[in-house]
Order: sequence, then C-alpha cells, then structure tokens
Amino acid sequence: MRRIVTGEQIAQLTNPDPFAVPAWRAPVYRTPGWIIAAVQLARLVWWLARLIVRHPVIDAVLTVLALVWLKASWPGVVALVLIVVTVLAGWRGARPVSFSRWIAGPARGKRRSWFYRRRWGAVMTVGGLAPFYRGRILLPVLGKVASTRYTDRVAVRLVSGQSAADFSDRADNLAHGFGAMLCRVRTARSGAVVLEFVRRDALAAIVPALPIPARPDLRALPVGKREDGLPWLVRLHGTHLLIAGATGAGKASLLWGLVRAMFPLMQSGLVRVLAADPKLMELAFGRAIFEAYGQYAADPGEIADRRPGRAPHRPGRRNHQRRDAREGTPAPSGAAAPLHPAPPGCSRPAPPQGHQPDGREDLHGAGREDVPAVDVPHPHLPQLRAGA
Repeated sequence: MRRIVTGEQIAQLTNPDPFAVPAWRAPVYRTPGWIIAAVQLARLVWWLARLIVRHPVIDAVLTVLALVWLKASWPGVVALVLIVVTVLAGWRGARPVSFSRWIAGPARGKRRSWFYRRRWGAVMTVGGLAPFYRGRILLPVLGKVASTRYTDRVAVRLVSGQSAADFSDRADNLAHGFGAMLCRVRTARSGAVVLEFVRRDALAAIVPALPIPARPDLRALPVGKREDGLPWLVRLHGTHLLIAGATGAGKASLLWGLVRAMFPLMQSGLVRVLAADPKLMELAFGRAIFEAYGQYAADPGEIADRRPGRAPHRPGRRNHQRRDAREGTPAPSGAAAPLHPAPPGCSRPAPPQGHQPDGREDLHGAGREDVPAVDVPHPHLPQLRAGA
C-alpha cells in the first residue's frame, strides 16, 4: 500500500497510537544559509589570524617569496633560494654553535614535535596514562619539544590527579611507544614533568680529546661530552670540585681534561696548578708540565707542607688576593688550582702543635680551588687488599 501521507516525522517521547512506528530521529531545525556562511567565514578568519600569530617566521618567508615572485617571477625566486642556502651553509661552517642554536635546533624541535603529536593520543591511551572521567578520555597536554641529535626533552602538563610517579612507572611503555632507547622522567614544576627520550647513545664510541680552547673560561671549561651530545662544561671559578668514582671510572681523564682546558691560562701565568700525586699514577707522566707552570709533589710529607693551611701567616698577601678576586683582576701568582688524587679514606693532615687557625684552612685562600679525585671504597676492598 502506497504512503499517501507526506511530511517529516520528529522524535516523540509519547505516542498514543500503539501501532505507530517509533521515530528515533532528533528534531531537525532548518538553519538559514547566510548564517552558516557567516559562521564558517568567521572561523576561517580566526584560523588565519591564529596561524599568522603563531608562525611569524613562515609568514615572513611566504610574504618575501610572494613579493619576489611578483617583482622578478620564477628566476628571482630561484636566485633568492640559492642565496639563502649559501648563507646558511657558510653560517654552519663558520659558526656551528650559533647555527645549531638558532637554526638547526629549533627546526629539529619542530620536526620532532610533529612526530610526538601524531602518536601522542595512542601511546597515552594504550600506556594507561589517559584517565577516563565522566565519559571522557583526558590526555596529558603535550608541550614544547627541545631536541638534539641524541635526545628529546618533551614538556608535559599532567591531568589533574596525576603525578610524576605515574609516568615513571610507565617509562618503558613510553620508550617503546615513541621508538626511543630510554625514557627518563624529570619533575619540572607542580603539575608538569619533562620526559627525556634517549634516541641514540652519544657515548657509544670513544670521545676523542677536545680541542684546546683559545680563550678558556674558568666558569665553563669543556672536558667532554654529555649524554645528550652537548659539551660537558665544568666550573672551577670560585668553587671546589670533588671527583669521586671507582677504579677505572675515569677520574684521571677528567683531571687531564681540566688541565688541557686550562693550558692557555697556565702558559700565560694566570693559573698555577699545584699537582699532588701520592700514588704516582694519574699525574706522574705530566710532571714536566706541572713543574713548568706550577708545582708537583708526590711525597705525602711534601704534599702536606705545600697545603695552604701549612703556609706561613701573611695577612697582607691574603687581603691582596681577596681584593683581586673581588675586583676580577687576574694575578699570575694569585690563582691556583690544586689537583691531587686521594686514596680511599684519606683525611686532612693534622695542624702542627701550637698552630693558630687563620681561616685559610677552610677558605684555602682567595682564588684557590681544590680538585681532589677520591676512590669510592668497594665493600670488598679491605678484604682484597688484606689478601694481597
């Protein structure tokens, strides 16, 4: 039988006709076309404004390319591209550090950020870090991505109620989900963490000796390479440095890295190294260097006599050194960095009888920094030595 009744049937909660076919559709409201067009146009304008504000570099590049195309057509665009490529190649060859900071680093971070955004929802959900609340799935907010050749540092804002321990418990899930070797969780601030993904091992190969800097800075001496591939900088200016580690951990390598980084200052006389080598192992083969630009001692008694606390009391010279250190005036004989490997359980020599402390036992004089290298005692070390 043909339907002779026309019209649209709306959803009804109650219908008195028991044989009527239920209608499950929602009511349909006819929106005028001009309202739809106006809303879509407003959305497009808002999206373009947001794109321009968030990506000023891309906007500038596109604007320059458009102007060059209008003025000189495609030959002008090709010439402009060749000039930019040449400038960037020269910049990378002449100043690799600044090129990595301003060009390569941000570009790598943008590319890695796109990589994490594509997989963020799936990894968070499967890894159990996307809680279910009131019928909705809440994802941690992905923030800025800072990337190097070996590691990625991803800033994450936590969902309310989450903690850094939740991410630490699923570090393996995150590492496998994003294709990394290792994932570390760092607490940045309240409600946020930093995920450090290690993609490649920067220390898999032997790190060669770094080039001797032309103008060393005692606030940042390059001695090696960090796990993220960046230079390992050590501060010696105005502070002491303790190097501790088991036998074979690389304490002597670090000591010689410091000497190598300070060598131009040693040659100019601004730094004197007082090398104490009681074991005749770490510093003995460089004795000629220390005797030429400082002092070298291997006998325990001689080492104790050369310590600042055993020197005669001369307040005038000490005040002069403090004034130079405060004013930043370099003095050839006022800056010394004692280097002395110490055996396990070593202690400071006792002062002579009748010695009156003058404060140098704690301060070691202005402009003087100690760099002891101490062996970490192994639980079975005394038994091994006793058996030997």
